[in-house]
Amino acid sequence: MVLTFYQRLIEKIINDQSLAILSEYFLSTVASNHSTQAHLQGEASLVLDAVSCERGERLLVEHLSLTVTAGQGVRIEGPNGSGKTTLLRVLAGLSQQYSGMVSWCGNDIRQARAALAADTLYIGHLAGVKALLSPLENLAWWVSLHIQSSEPLSKASLLNALSQVGLQRFASTPCYQLSAGQQRRIALARLYLSQHRLWILDEPFTAIDIDGVTLLEQRIAEHLAQGNMAIITTHQTMKIDGFRSCALDAVKQKAGGC
Repeated sequence: MVLTFYQRLIEKIINDQSLAILSEYFLSTVASNHSTQAHLQGEASLVLDAVSCERGERLLVEHLSLTVTAGQGVRIEGPNGSGKTTLLRVLAGLSQQYSGMVSWCGNDIRQARAALAADTLYIGHLAGVKALLSPLENLAWWVSLHIQSSEPLSKASLLNALSQVGLQRFASTPCYQLSAGQQRRIALARLYLSQHRLWILDEPFTAIDIDGVTLLEQRIAEHLAQGNMAIITTHQTMKIDGFRSCALDAVKQKAGGC
C-alpha cells in the first residue's frame, strides 16, 4: 500500500496536478487507513528501571527509576542540556542509546517497539509538517498513518482540530507560507485527533499564546481523565491535576527515582 501511495503521488507531481487534487487524495486516505499496528492489551503503564542515557559520551541521566500508570502525568524538569529531550526520545522508542530497562505494559520496549509506537504520540521540537501541503492535508496524511478507527475521521473533524489551535482559516494555505509558530500548532492539532494512550511532548507550549496554553492544558487534562498518560517537558508552570515533577539534575545527584 505504501509503494502504491508513492507511485500515485509521483504520478500526480509529474503530471503537474494541483494541490487541490493532492488534498482530495490525502483526505481520501483517512477513510482507507489499513494500519496493522498491534496494541498491547491491559492497563497502560510505563516503567523505567535504573535507566541511564548519554549524548556525545556525556552522561545525562543516571539510574533513573520511574513508574507512570493510567491517569498520571509526569513533567520532566531540568536546565537546557540536562537530557530532557534525550530521555523523551528513549521513552518514545526513537533512541537505543541507553542502559537499564524501559517497559511498556510490562514488556521491554526493545522487544515491543511496534506496540509502543502504536500507543504513543510523540511531538518533538520539529513540527514534522510538509511545507508544500496545507495544514488540512498534513493532518489528513498523519491520520491515515497513525489513527486506527472503525469510522473514518471526517473533514469536519480535521477542521475542528485546526480550529482548536487557531488555524481553521489557514486550513488550505500551503505550510511554507505559515510562520514557525503556526507550523508548530499544526503538530499540536494532532492532540485533538489522537487515540494514543501515551503522549510524549517536548516543550508543547512553545510559541503558544496564553489562550492557546489554557486550551492545551485542558486537552491534556482530558487525556489523563480518560485513563491515559502524558510525559512533558516545559519551562512553563502547568495547571493540570495528576502531574508530578521529575527533576533530572536532582536525579543525577542522588542517582535514583523521581
